[in-house]
Order: sequence, then structure tokens, then C-alpha cells
Amino acid sequence: MDIEIKKSIKPVKYISAIKIMEERMEDIFQGKKKELIWILEHEEIYTGGTSYKEIEILNKSINFIKTNRGGKVTYHGPGQLVVYLVLDLRNRQKNIRRLINIIEKTIIETLNDFNIKTQADRQNIGIWFKNKNNFEKVAAIGLKVKRWIAYHGFAINISNNLDKYKNIIPCGIINRKVTNLNKIKKQNYGNIKNILIKKFLTNLEK
Repeated sequence: MDIEIKKSIKPVKYISAIKIMEERMEDIFQGKKKELIWILEHEEIYTGGTSYKEIEILNKSINFIKTNRGGKVTYHGPGQLVVYLVLDLRNRQKNIRRLINIIEKTIIETLNDFNIKTQADRQNIGIWFKNKNNFEKVAAIGLKVKRWIAYHGFAINISNNLDKYKNIIPCGIINRKVTNLNKIKKQNYGNIKNILIKKFLTNLEK
């Protein structure tokens, strides 16, 4: 499996990242470049996926961009780990649900390594942590597939400012909160990137 692994040290502007992914998608479709896994953080931005509604933006003054990924409104910013994928599904069963399952499995297994138990939810996409009797979202997933090239990806909240979510209805879900790993359990998450990549590549090959 020949996939380029890219890790950005400095925060990346959202629009710049989307442009790079779309160019890579075209190159992969034409057989010019390798598939990509890209790990980064974004500068502060709110984005709305293809199914978002205006009423989900509670503060109309926020820095907001419409995007072509699936899903609703979310926040990106420092302390959140974003994993972008540009993958050719033409040789992978052309199965979008399978890719989502792989992403979910990868996140759950990775967080399990840090002794944090999480789960997926078929009704509310993402990865959820059960805090007493309430489920809180710790990772969001949003994909776009064009000509069987999948791109965008997922984001895990590590130490981001959770107050930022008060400006929106995150992912359109009113009765559930958003959390991050530091709030769940304070520990060193420095190796999480390498664990994620290793588990994702393993699960992708199964």
C-alpha cells in the first residue's frame, strides 16, 4: 500500500487544505500521484457540511465557510487533531460505508490505547464518550466522494476550547454536548498521531 503520510507542524488555513486535497483528488484519479493521509491542525474556523441549516449557527458573526463534505456545522481550531484522507475507492470495493466503519474502528481502538472507552452511533455519526448517562462527542467524521475518490476525513478533540461550540449547534444535535480528551482524562497524547496512522493503515488492509 503506497500512501503518502503528511504531518503539518504549523496550523493550516481551511481553504488552503481543501484546495490541496481537491488537487490531490484529481491527480489520484488520473494516476499521477499517491493517495494521502494528512494530519494537521486548523486555524480557527467554523464549517458547514452539505446538510447544515442556517438555524444551527447561533452566533451569526463567526468566521464561517460552507464546504462540500457530508455533515452539518462544526468548529475547527487549535488543540483539535484533523486527519484528512484522499483515498482511491476504485480498488477498495467502492464501499463508502466500509470506509466510515474503518475510520470509526480506528478512532475507537486508538482511544482504547489511552484507556478511554468510546463508541460509534448509527443515528449520530461520530465517536462518542459516555459521561455518566450522557453521550458527548469526542470525534467528528465528514467525507466527500467524487468519482470514487474519497476525501475530507475526521477530527479528534484533544485540548481545544470547548466554549467555541456555544456559537453553533454542533453537528445539528441539540441534546448532546461536545468534549475533548483532556477533559475526559488528563494524560500525554503526544503519540496519538502515530497510533492513529498505524491502526488506520492496518484496518484499511483488512
